[in-house]
Amino acid sequence: MEIREETIGDATVLVPLARVDSSSAKAFEAKVLAVVNSGATKIVIDFSELNYISSAGLRVVLVGAKMTRGSRKFVLCAMKPNIREIFDVSGFAKILAIHPDRAAALAAL
Repeated sequence: MEIREETIGDATVLVPLARVDSSSAKAFEAKVLAVVNSGATKIVIDFSELNYISSAGLRVVLVGAKMTRGSRKFVLCAMKPNIREIFDVSGFAKILAIHPDRAAALAAL
C-alpha cells in the first residue's frame, strides 16, 4: 500500500492510495502511528485517492483519533461518496471530524 505524506504549514497530511483492507491495514496503521508518535499536533487524513476501506481500515482511523485526543487535532477529508457512506453507516461520521475537502480540513485545524 502506498501512503503519501505531505506537510502543509504545521499540519501533516496523509493520503492513502487505492484501498485500505485487511492486507494493507497494518501498513496504514504503521504510518498513522508513526505520525502520531512523532508528536505531530495537526493530522489530516485525505481520502481523495481512496476507493475502498474495510473495517480494519476504520479501526486504524479510530485508533489515530483516540491517540490524538486533547490538545492535538485529527481530521478527515475529501471522502468519495462510497467511503463517506461507510463512515455514516458505521457511526464514525458522528464521532470524527470529517470535512468536504482538504482546504476545509486545514482551515478547521
